[in-house]
Amino acid sequence: MDQSNQQIKKGLLLFVLLFGSFLSILNQTILNVALPDLMKQFEVSATTIQWLSTGFMLVNGILVPVTAFLMKRFTTRQLFISSMALLLVGTFINAIAPNFAFLLTGRLIQAAGAGIIMPLLMMVVLVVFPEEGRGTAMGLIGLAMIFAPAIGPTLAGVIIEHFSWRWLFIGMFPLVAIVVALAFKYLVNVSETSKSKLDIISIILSTAGFGGILYGFSIAGDKGWGSALVLSYLVCGAIFLILFCWRQLTSTDPLLNLRVFKDRMFTMTTLILILNTMVMYADMILLPIYLQSSRGYTVLETGLLLLPGALLNALMSPVTGRLFDRFGAKPLALIGLIFIIAASWGVTNLSETTSYSYLMIRTIILRIGMSFLTMPITAAGLNTLPKHLNTHGSAVSNTVRQVAGAIGTALVVTIMTTKTKSHAAKLIHSADIHSKSQLIKESSILGTSDAYMFTAILGILAFFVTIFMPKRNVGSKTKTERQHNTKPVE
Repeated sequence: MDQSNQQIKKGLLLFVLLFGSFLSILNQTILNVALPDLMKQFEVSATTIQWLSTGFMLVNGILVPVTAFLMKRFTTRQLFISSMALLLVGTFINAIAPNFAFLLTGRLIQAAGAGIIMPLLMMVVLVVFPEEGRGTAMGLIGLAMIFAPAIGPTLAGVIIEHFSWRWLFIGMFPLVAIVVALAFKYLVNVSETSKSKLDIISIILSTAGFGGILYGFSIAGDKGWGSALVLSYLVCGAIFLILFCWRQLTSTDPLLNLRVFKDRMFTMTTLILILNTMVMYADMILLPIYLQSSRGYTVLETGLLLLPGALLNALMSPVTGRLFDRFGAKPLALIGLIFIIAASWGVTNLSETTSYSYLMIRTIILRIGMSFLTMPITAAGLNTLPKHLNTHGSAVSNTVRQVAGAIGTALVVTIMTTKTKSHAAKLIHSADIHSKSQLIKESSILGTSDAYMFTAILGILAFFVTIFMPKRNVGSKTKTERQHNTKPVE
């Protein structure tokens, strides 16, 4: 096979996988802005309706650790088509759902499909692309990982304003069907399978551990950190997680090989990704709450504010991927974190007169920072691992990102709620407060500012971790090693 034909197949392979990944991530976030409408439609409470988001996140968090086994046991083609088929079935159920139970069932089926796709995509990049070209490929993955959740609110706002929430899924269905058809025609197997034995005990421990911790964090914002229910789930989840880790470290064929953390570079990049993901998820929940609840902007106006940053992020991701191939991750990450810290600090003093254009520019700065950081750091961590740990490194990276997103969301909501109550208690005696609605608005804005202070601190911590990160050049491995770690597409 000649090189040009090989490159064409790589391009087709990456396109199909990216298209599927984009739709799966879009499915995860697009429903969030429709939750108020769905509460009225199905006559359920806010606590109940949140399960449409929390349930999706829980299934993802539970399933991701299993993907390392699945990627060893089944072919790329089998896994991707199965995951997209689950996404297709879930989307169909959501589009016709007559009641809340059906809608929740459809969301959980969607999540089962979506949980497999991103680790699979990263594994394929590690197998197919030579080390010196992975940055560019990872930059393209950034289109799906960051652009999809950023553009989701705008897209949903337009659809909900002119049609109904069902069109979020009706419109998605043919797109998912197209990906399934493309996968049948163009997707090739790039990984070798083995008859790995499924460790049922590890699955039970990881399900109980990750599920307990994610559920505990997801209800903490509503019930409070002192709640016996929250503490019970967190403690039980932590115990099961410790048992899971112990079993992985003592097993000869672990479900999730935690020995990847023996590599200092992988460990440090994972820590940076955790902090960065917490900042990203925090902003995704804080900004819409501030804009819609405190300032009275519509869902569409909120989405339009996020759109320029999302588009710029999409354009920047492939560029930063190429820069990573040339300069490595450390200088790009430091630049990105300067942007992220500045953007977070810029909203620590919000008021009811903070301008729409200021918030838009600030969001653009944040998204530029994210594009410099996310994919280069991910690629840098995975590049250091030997070939036999590629699937485990990808699964670990995605697992911690999912958990970090849940924890980040819960923490900022709790900080915002607690600080809002604290500010309300102080402001109630202020001569400038003339009504209850004004008290609620003013205290909520101050609480949101305090929560953003927390995200700025996370960014500063990530900056210091990055300073001490080893400076490893992308092309530091020998040509022989790179050839050993790269399998061409057949």
